[in-house]
Amino acid sequence: MTYLDHAGTALFPESLLKEFTDDLSKNIYGNPHSQNISSKLTYDTIEHVRYRILQHFNTTAEDYTVIFTSGSTAALKLVAETFPWIPEDLKHPSSLFCYLTDSHTSVVGMRGITAAVNVVSVPVKPKDILLSEENRVPAEEQNCMTPHLFCYPAQSNFSGTKYPLSWIQEIKSGKLCPVKTPGKWFVLLDAASYISTSPLDLTVYQPDFVPISFYKIFGFPTGLGALLVNNHTAPLLRKSYFGGGTAAGYLAGEDFYFPRPSIAERFEDGTISFLDIIALKHGFDTLERLTGGMENIKHHTFALSHYTYTVLSTLKYANGAPIVHIYSDSDFSSPDVQGPIINFNVLDENGDVIGYSQVDKLASLYNIHVRTGCFCNTGACQQHLGISNEDVKRNLQAGHVCGDDIDIIDGRPTGSVRISFGYMSTFEDAQTFLKFIKATRLSESDIKFPSQSTSQETTSQSLGPSIPNDHTANNCANKFSLKTIISDMEHWNNSFTTLKTSEIRTAVLSESTIPVYRSGSKPITVTNIYLYPIKSCSAFEVSEWPVGNQGLLYDRNWMVVNQNGVCISQKQEPRLCLVHPLIDLEQKIMVIKAEGVDPISVPLQENTGREIQIGQSKVCAHRVQTYDCGERIAEWFSELLGRQCRLIRQSSDFKRNSNQKHGKDQAASVPLSLVNEAQYLLINTASILQLKEQITERQGEPLQTEQLIQRFRANLVVNATESFEEEEWAEISIGTLHFQVVGPCNRCQIICIDPQTGQRNKEFLQTLSSTRGRKTNFGIYLMNQSLCSSLPNILSVGSQVFPVLKEDTEIQSPASNEKKTFRIPSITGQVVKE
Repeated sequence: MTYLDHAGTALFPESLLKEFTDDLSKNIYGNPHSQNISSKLTYDTIEHVRYRILQHFNTTAEDYTVIFTSGSTAALKLVAETFPWIPEDLKHPSSLFCYLTDSHTSVVGMRGITAAVNVVSVPVKPKDILLSEENRVPAEEQNCMTPHLFCYPAQSNFSGTKYPLSWIQEIKSGKLCPVKTPGKWFVLLDAASYISTSPLDLTVYQPDFVPISFYKIFGFPTGLGALLVNNHTAPLLRKSYFGGGTAAGYLAGEDFYFPRPSIAERFEDGTISFLDIIALKHGFDTLERLTGGMENIKHHTFALSHYTYTVLSTLKYANGAPIVHIYSDSDFSSPDVQGPIINFNVLDENGDVIGYSQVDKLASLYNIHVRTGCFCNTGACQQHLGISNEDVKRNLQAGHVCGDDIDIIDGRPTGSVRISFGYMSTFEDAQTFLKFIKATRLSESDIKFPSQSTSQETTSQSLGPSIPNDHTANNCANKFSLKTIISDMEHWNNSFTTLKTSEIRTAVLSESTIPVYRSGSKPITVTNIYLYPIKSCSAFEVSEWPVGNQGLLYDRNWMVVNQNGVCISQKQEPRLCLVHPLIDLEQKIMVIKAEGVDPISVPLQENTGREIQIGQSKVCAHRVQTYDCGERIAEWFSELLGRQCRLIRQSSDFKRNSNQKHGKDQAASVPLSLVNEAQYLLINTASILQLKEQITERQGEPLQTEQLIQRFRANLVVNATESFEEEEWAEISIGTLHFQVVGPCNRCQIICIDPQTGQRNKEFLQTLSSTRGRKTNFGIYLMNQSLCSSLPNILSVGSQVFPVLKEDTEIQSPASNEKKTFRIPSITGQVVKE
């Protein structure tokens, strides 16, 4: 694995966990608010950790106080709630809240609190700060003590730009003024990104507030941060709420409260996360032992990023066009102005941006972990990508929200790709990433990267001996997951884009509807029908099958979950494709087979007994209600996969509906099983054959059409004449059933898994990506339209398919002397001429 998201979180070393758990096994830590021996031990240890934190930033308790919070976001919120704001009125000068536009969302979000107390917020662009000397107030107004707050990041989490720490004193002294207004400026330095790889000396630079998160440094513990408050500023803070442990005394029956004298205790409401705080001690010890200190980390990570930036910025296509567009305010010449973050977008030969979700999927094939999107920094994203305020609002109306995979709108990127290095990163990580770019963009070129011996001179000087590689990324990837897997992306992962950005037509086909279609084309029929009773397991092929209100009957009614109830997909467990479920409608059972174990059966009839365990799970972040299928089947799957897992089934009492919209405001009410996006997935054999030809040409090996079809895990396979013509359909009719096309299926790495062996082959997604452009679309999603019919709802192989083209599709007009041929859906499937 190549982990390149250290700006998101550091990876924790095994030795840190071992030392921490050894500590817990040897000592009893009680609640620090009690007075017993174990509680006193906890209190004393916490105080020791506070001193260790101050030592790390080269300061003392005389100058700064450490207030523990749940993270840097909570620390920012605490400042916004307690800062001594003076609201706008006509009698006195009012406070201002100013922030650099290149700031994290959590900084910008402080304006929600300031607005509630009638304080004006002023965003300041980075380039404008350099001109702020012009805003210096006249000498006669410099005695005004109205408090203003200016917030800026020590390091941009978007581009890695390091902003001058000298701004702190220059703004506090009045040399720099973000806004020309009388008053006293206080400075909040957002150090969350900066301190992960750089030393911060609070003796030299003394901001009033420093919010931090410790997982950015150590990887563990998470959910713990701190606010470092300058002791000269702390008495000005005003706190209204008081929680457990903050009061020296109060009355329940009278409005009387007296706070504790300690600044930290006054602001730490309730029992702090004392065990996590104790873990910090081991974090500092481990970091020092492995690296020798933050100065070494600074130079080590910069050497890696400088090398990667240098190579990446010189890569070009054969036509001379650059392969990437790097978003940076520096040329990576010095670690004092640039952190170990590289932000970029990949371009094609014509200079058009390839969407970040596409790059992310390809990176996952190479087991490379990157970050994509806008990184909770809309201001920097707008600045570097040239996105206007109107663009952001339009994109939101088009369905794009922070964190989704809608990466291109109207041909323009909505975000980018970010890689970042940490103290565990190696030269091999950098080369692996660069080889990935070469393999996916320059497969025919012969690009040679600088050798390790020449490129690592700077790196080796920074850390001396290589850092011991005892982190869990390689050895314990399954045991200590880097991210909680919430949903099974499966074969149609990340396809919400089109469903959100396109308006779905609501017309219902009837005998009076005459679908427009190309003249002279051959009839389209259904060639294969597949259902997948257990999500992410093998397909069950049928020649005809009943249709239920959620799609094909029993399609994706079950799924395998881990011991935490989280769905397991082929992405985490490719061997699921070797599990073969078969539905026997006559005996009303599902038989599950796999090589090396005896078959096992599960009843189709839903268990409604009192003994069943009803639980909640998630599919693509949507809540579903399920029940457990019992110990016997759980033991069967656990033995087969070699890990603790269970089989669960969707409960019929819980209705999970599609959240797509039909028309402008009319919400759809289409029931879903445990599918990711839609009831059905359809692919076209003509599209398969074209892709097969391209893959065979690249691999030089023959490929069976049936095996390629199985990789795409479709419900319906049809034999349309032209490749990818299915993407032009708006609706289709098959027998008595009518379907609405709700968007294309955007593919992920599941198609790289051989359904016969469970082995991965990156060529399939890479070929699809190179032939289909910026999106790896293959197949279309269908939803059942409402149908009033007394006829049985059954899908059969051989049934004729009648498509309706999208309204904006260009149609080949027949010659004037030819009779026009239209396709009219009918029970007999006849073609009517008129």
